[in-house]
Amino acid sequence: MDERMSKVDVKLLELLVCPLTQGRLTYDRDRNELVSERARLAYPIRDGIPIMLVSEARKIEE
Repeated sequence: MDERMSKVDVKLLELLVCPLTQGRLTYDRDRNELVSERARLAYPIRDGIPIMLVSEARKIEE
């Protein structure tokens, strides 16, 4: 298991939703982010803590 992932509480990830859309999030292991497809945003995980602020999220351009 990836060291970064081991710091993230899996049960917490299951409970979190996008603060903008209230929709489901998916975990992107490669980028260590929580992705909201509906909002086209990716929320970073820093030191095992999801940063659930729209102002901190990366816009998904693809």
